Parts: sequence; structure tokens; C-alpha cells
Amino acid sequence: MNGSERGQTMTQMDAAETGQGSPSDTREPGTRAGSPAAGTAGTWHAGIRRAIRIGSRPGPWKRGLVLAAPALLLGLFLLLHAKIPNGIGGLGSLVETFLPWSGLFIPVLLAGALWRRSASAVVALLLPVVVWLNLFGGLLSDKSHPGSDLMVASHNVGADNPDPAGTAHDLAASGADVLALEEITDRAKTTYEKELAKAYPHHTVQGTVGLWSKLPLSDTRPVDIKQDVGPRADTKSAEDKMPYNRALRTTVTTDHGPLAVYVAHLGSVRVNPREGFSTGHRDRNVQALGEAIAAEKNERVVLLGDLNGTMDDRAFAGIASQLHSVQEAAGDGFGFTWPAKFPVARIDQILVRGVKPESSWLLPPTDSDHLPVAAGIIW
Repeated sequence: MNGSERGQTMTQMDAAETGQGSPSDTREPGTRAGSPAAGTAGTWHAGIRRAIRIGSRPGPWKRGLVLAAPALLLGLFLLLHAKIPNGIGGLGSLVETFLPWSGLFIPVLLAGALWRRSASAVVALLLPVVVWLNLFGGLLSDKSHPGSDLMVASHNVGADNPDPAGTAHDLAASGADVLALEEITDRAKTTYEKELAKAYPHHTVQGTVGLWSKLPLSDTRPVDIKQDVGPRADTKSAEDKMPYNRALRTTVTTDHGPLAVYVAHLGSVRVNPREGFSTGHRDRNVQALGEAIAAEKNERVVLLGDLNGTMDDRAFAGIASQLHSVQEAAGDGFGFTWPAKFPVARIDQILVRGVKPESSWLLPPTDSDHLPVAAGIIW
């Protein structure tokens, strides 16, 4: 070993003895390894570092602001949906048709808020929760009561129904006293009349809509809901218009007095890129039907049919101001009816005035793309 190597060795031994010069040594100068002072100093430094890390983290009110923003927007959307203009491709009506489904965003946002432990996002969610419950909370409970004076039912049987006889048997088995059918084709009309004759001795078919009843009918007539408009429509006779007629009015004689019954199948709606939510045909029908009901002199009225719209849709404000939904008054849940395989909207309606709904429910599916609806009413 030369002198240089001996000098380096002596320097390293001195550093080890004094505890200085080691890059990894974190003890206070002059503190010997293993001493109580060394442990205290290390704990003190670690505590400072931990406090700095904790202090630099955002608090629960600052976390999840990205989630709080869409929660507030969802609440405002629900609160102000009536302000959405309908002039832009019928956007307002489209939104209102599927408005109940907006509630699905609430549990998604809540899960995100809990995962982020964000107090601000949870509080922001209170707005959409309160507004949604105010709009639809009443539909979540069962408001039905047993018993009724009269059971009414309605079904869009479907023009493409492959088994009208089976559909007729299913509907007759429901026990309805008054049964309305919509979208009756010429081909299937005879089948429905034959299969329902035993259970319903009284019936009328006006164009594509019909009513079968266990009780006598009178004052039956088609209702003009403006299917044809324009100069050519004025030249058509009632006989020419009858095959395309989609609404009727009749009086059902009951033990409690006469009951005016309307059956209607309003125009279809379409969603396409050029026109958006196209509802012009249906909205014209809605207005005409509303005028006919407003002119009805009988205080007791029931409207049955496929209205191709929900009661949340602003287009039905004129009818909703005169009649009220049995599903809202005495149903259990939303009662979605279309499409039958995965219903997303209640467009098949039973609306009343002058009588009290006791129950409202869906009948078992048939071979139609709509589900049948039924209700029990009392005087």
C-alpha cells in the first residue's frame, strides 16, 4: 500500500467514526447512530415531509370540480327543459319525450363523486336529484287501489301483427268492459270482429280504430282530426275519408250514466337528420282532437289510444289541461308501452275527466310492437 492509498483509508475511517461525509447520513451533525436524538430527528423530518404532502393535496371541496360542473348542468337542463326551443328540429318535444331517462346520469355522477371523495360534486348533485324527483318522483310509488266500476283497455294491435286472432283472445281474456283497438287493417278487421263478438256484443269500427264494449253504445261517429288538409281534402266525401279515419267518439251506457269515450290514433313521428324530430302531422291531430274534446258536453270523458307522444311533450298541453293520465294518478311506475320488446316511452294513453282512476297497469304483450294498457275507474 503506498502513501496515497494509506491517506484515503485513514480519511474514510475518520469519517465513519465522526458520522460525517456519508451521503446517506441524515442525522444531525454530532449525533451518533442509534442514539435517541438521531431517532427523534428522523421522525421530525419525516413528519414535516408528510405534512407538506398532506397540505399540498386538494381538500374534499376542491376535488371533483370536473364532476360538479356536469351535475349542475344536468340540474339546469331538467329545471329549464321547457325553455328548449321546438323550432330547431322539434328539439324541445324530443327532449321531453325521453326526459325521464335523464335520471340515469345521476347515479353515474354520484359514483364518480364518491370515487373522487368530492364533497362539491355530491352537493351539486342535489339539484338534479330534487328536480327529477319533483318531475317524476310521484310515478315511483304504487298508487293503485283494488276494485273499480268499469275496466277500460286500449291497444295498438299493429298493422303487421301476424296473429290477430291470438291478440284478440289475449285482450278478451283481460276482462276489460270497454276495449279500444287502433291500427286495424282491412285484412284483420273481420278477424277481430269475429274473435271478440262473444265477449263484446257491442262494437264499432270507424276506419282504422274501433271500440268493443260489454255495454250498449250510442251516438257513435268519426272524429275529424285533420288527417287530410289542403284544397283537395275539402273535395273528399266522408265516405272517401273513412278508410283513413283514425279517431271516433261514442257513448257507453253505464249504470252510473253516460260515458263519452274517444278512441284515437294520432299521426306518427319521425327522427331524421334533415328535419330532426318531425311531429307536424301528429301535432295537427293533437290540436284537432283537443278541440273536439273541448266541445264535448258530457262531463265524463275517457280518451283511449295511441297518441304517439308522452304527456310530458308540450304538444299535448291542450289535451293535458282537459284530461289527466290514469298512470300518473293510479299507476305503478312509468308504464312505458313502446317499443314492446324494450319500452322507452309511454305513447299509448288512457286519459279521463269526470271519473276517478283507481288503478292503471300494462297488459301482457301480444304480437304487436306496442304494449296494451288498462285502467280501472270509478264514479
